[in-house]
Amino acid sequence: MKVDANFDGGNIIVVDVKNPDNIRLKIRKDSQSDDHCQWFYFRLTGGKSTPCQFSIVNADQATYPEAWPTCTLVTSHDRQNWTRLSTQFKDRQLQFSLTPATDVVYVALFAPYSYERHQDLIAWSLSQRQCELFASYETPDNHQIEILKIAGAAQAPKSVWIIARQHPAETMAEWFMEGLLEALLGEERHLHQSVLATCNFYLVANMNPDGSVAGNLRTNGMGIDLNRAWLNPDKQQAPESHFVLQHMANTGVDLFLDIHGDEDVPFAFIQGCEGIPSYNDALQARERQFKAELANASGDFCVEDGYPACEPNEAPLNIAGFQIGARFNCLSLTLEMPFTDNKYRSDAVSGWSPQRSKLLGKHILAPIKSLFQKT
Repeated sequence: MKVDANFDGGNIIVVDVKNPDNIRLKIRKDSQSDDHCQWFYFRLTGGKSTPCQFSIVNADQATYPEAWPTCTLVTSHDRQNWTRLSTQFKDRQLQFSLTPATDVVYVALFAPYSYERHQDLIAWSLSQRQCELFASYETPDNHQIEILKIAGAAQAPKSVWIIARQHPAETMAEWFMEGLLEALLGEERHLHQSVLATCNFYLVANMNPDGSVAGNLRTNGMGIDLNRAWLNPDKQQAPESHFVLQHMANTGVDLFLDIHGDEDVPFAFIQGCEGIPSYNDALQARERQFKAELANASGDFCVEDGYPACEPNEAPLNIAGFQIGARFNCLSLTLEMPFTDNKYRSDAVSGWSPQRSKLLGKHILAPIKSLFQKT
């Protein structure tokens, strides 16, 4: 048998694979960074019908070890359909058992979203009539960040910016963007012409392709956590944030959404921008209305808070959601999805999945439409 991760987004270090009863693995830290590790994605070859016992021996050194006691993984034989696999966190190791039905099986923390699929998504989007390439940037590792613009009316007054996957392991964020793009540009696009009459959408499906291809948890190819680099993005160290912020300055921002995943919190929720200097009762009311409208559209979204609110004037302005809200005096929200499942709508087979992420991406249009109809 063989274990490897020599492919796009792969991450694992083999300690010992000689005995199927005791396959020992380690998670590799982010490239250019000693601070982050949690994401893994690997394949087992040659284990058909063999009961295998896996241990990730450095799980206790992960960035979020508190997530392991309730963690479930995903496995697939075709990389199209992913099913859940239970684990246990024991003796400071993440342990799980698997008997492969075929000679190749893939195991990951969440269903991966490859750079190849990303390129397909961009190509399909740009083949649709209302979508154009607003700007693009070549990253230090020679990947592309694309800003897509979707506009219905020639003089749409509002600018909606939605970015995703600043943290590369949060692949559910790009699945979300795929669902959003399909809703805006696909067969149901006629349902959303009213929101396009008032808004121009600027969409970045993957903010961090270098980290995504490298199999990182949180950092780009320079070892920087992009979502801690928005106060004054360094053009050399955080060029992705620098590039996008420049274009935001040119268009203005009326609504900002930053799409993420959370390893520990078991439901989908939104963090607002409490704590920025300009936060007031009117902005709080708009946040609450947005969350209520999304909960009405999607049974998978919870109005419950997943993170504590910041105290007045204590928001960390290096984080995108707070920085953009403060800089543009706009509604600025960070949407988080679970890695495992929605505890309020549990699915033992699939858990939280690409399909549920995509559906939430589609449903985000309901509160956007409501927001700008009322302004």
